[in-house]
Amino acid sequence: MDHQQVAEGLQGRDRLLPRPGSDRARAALERRLFQAIEAAFAVGRDDLCAATRGRCDIALARQTGMYLARVALGMTLSEAGRLFSRDRTTASHACRLVEDLRDDPVFDVVLATLEASLHRVPDGSARR
Repeated sequence: MDHQQVAEGLQGRDRLLPRPGSDRARAALERRLFQAIEAAFAVGRDDLCAATRGRCDIALARQTGMYLARVALGMTLSEAGRLFSRDRTTASHACRLVEDLRDDPVFDVVLATLEASLHRVPDGSARR
């Protein structure tokens, strides 16, 4: 998967999302996160939240989601893990693993694209 494929998968998802804080805003950000992960990794939400580890591609998608929940959305490790039906130690492991994978330039571009998509607003500028 390359930068262009990720960008194409995320087209049309540039709706304005409320700032974090309220339950409604948080739910919108969580939906946005799952949409981005589902589009980039071609996996469903049921697979991402399944009780079993699943295939390695599903595990990587889930780990990436937990990393983005922590880093891009500012969730605690407990919140990020709970979002994917995991505990905080699993979320911590996922964050360390994904951070190590960022040494790969292709993966880093994909991750940066996903992170930017979580903060994009309708006029195309990034939220600050």
